[in-house]
Amino acid sequence: MLLLFDLDGTLIDSAPGIIACIEHACVRMGVSAPPRETLRGWIGPPLGETFPGVVGADPARVEAAIAHYRERFDRVGWREHQVYAGMDAVVAAQRAAGHTLAIVTTKVRPQAERIVGALPFGGAFARVYGPAADARHCEKAQMIAQAMADFGHATETTRMVGDRHYDIAGARACGVASCGVLWGYGHAGELEAAGATALAEQPDALAAWLNHAIEPAALHSGRKARL
Repeated sequence: MLLLFDLDGTLIDSAPGIIACIEHACVRMGVSAPPRETLRGWIGPPLGETFPGVVGADPARVEAAIAHYRERFDRVGWREHQVYAGMDAVVAAQRAAGHTLAIVTTKVRPQAERIVGALPFGGAFARVYGPAADARHCEKAQMIAQAMADFGHATETTRMVGDRHYDIAGARACGVASCGVLWGYGHAGELEAAGATALAEQPDALAAWLNHAIEPAALHSGRKARL
């Protein structure tokens, strides 16, 4: 199996660093940052889609805001995160079972590679897929398709795990089964509307889905699944 994982909101809680970097960019741009609860919704989509709502639609201002964000993120924000409890065991078990694991994220690839490389289980991932630093657009579906091509896997032997509708929609566009995790920055309604194959409230439930241990309906029942 080829198992594709989103990064922010799926493997790590990166909200502290991301929000602090957005606020830093807003200060540098001379605008007021939205409330922190609103900024949690910025985690997942590309910054080029979210910054215009605060700094305006002028491409030059959006690029300047992104540059300020990245300046702080590269300096300190990249390490302001915590691994979600239980995800280390999920990753280790799937790798030990012989599956190929990769990251598919909208975070700029050099940043993502730096973070993944510093994770205690980062070596379990064969590759990190993310946009180049100068990319203006980033589609999860394109990266999922690229990963499938690179590793020679078909739709029936590929699964996507993520916390936002971008992850689920990308998987659906590629005909890939997906599990939406509920400990991240999305919510059940968002993931269901995007067409998630299953929802997992806990890492144990995600592990069970990956291992074909329980049906999608059981995952969504609220019962904590165990291996």
